[in-house]
Amino acid sequence: MKIALVTDSTSDIKPDLAAQMGITVVPLYVNFKGSIHKDVLEINTHDIFDGVKAGAGMPSTSQPTPVDFSREYERLLQTHDQILSIHLSSKLSGTFNSAELSAKDFAGRVSIFDSKVASGSMAMMVERAKRLIESGATPESILATLEKVSAMANLRFSVASLDFLKRNGRIGGAQALLGGLLGIKPILHLVDGKIEAGGRERGARAALDNVVKNLREYTAKHGKVRAAYIYTDKPEDVQAAREEGQKMGVEEFAVMQCGAVVAAHVGPGTYGVLSEPVNV
Repeated sequence: MKIALVTDSTSDIKPDLAAQMGITVVPLYVNFKGSIHKDVLEINTHDIFDGVKAGAGMPSTSQPTPVDFSREYERLLQTHDQILSIHLSSKLSGTFNSAELSAKDFAGRVSIFDSKVASGSMAMMVERAKRLIESGATPESILATLEKVSAMANLRFSVASLDFLKRNGRIGGAQALLGGLLGIKPILHLVDGKIEAGGRERGARAALDNVVKNLREYTAKHGKVRAAYIYTDKPEDVQAAREEGQKMGVEEFAVMQCGAVVAAHVGPGTYGVLSEPVNV
């Protein structure tokens, strides 16, 4: 059975890596400075941060339409028997719903998976699915494995401020961190597909210690783990966390810059460690 893999741009899998992996990435949209842009393909993180800094209004984002997905599904089903489509948490975006609506038109040949995560965590799921396909696994067994991975996925990130999340309406449980944030670094994580408060730390060093401690505890619990290290605008922000991960024996999946859609919600100065067990 020949199975195609589809994901969306909030996986932060850039075009060169997507081509290398042989997967299709459907872009979300960014509304910025009066125009609609395709994430990654037509707008990047620095375009947004530089524009906002120069006085432009805050960007907004929207999911792909069912038609966007149908176009790709139709193309892929000309050469594949089945499609596995892995997407951003349905509690953060309507992307999953758009894909699900489109899949109904393809007579059971398209399976949609709600990753309940975002960014590098989703990228690791896509890569795992790719390996499982190559090993001859069925769509049903791949989905069962991804469900286990999703339940164990660990996302911990530090943001410079909550301004972008607040203005874009994705702040969720992190509302608890609003107020009195002078000198405080909010720590956020995803719980059951939603952004929640993971703590607050005074200063950059304490925020790093929080992220590293979380990774250490996760590694102690799950044994061999791998991690994607993500950042919005400055790769050096995540370097110290990478070094600590190496000391723990964490397998490095990738260092990834967040695309425009993810960056539009978390803002500049954000970095995080997204981890999952190697063996599931």
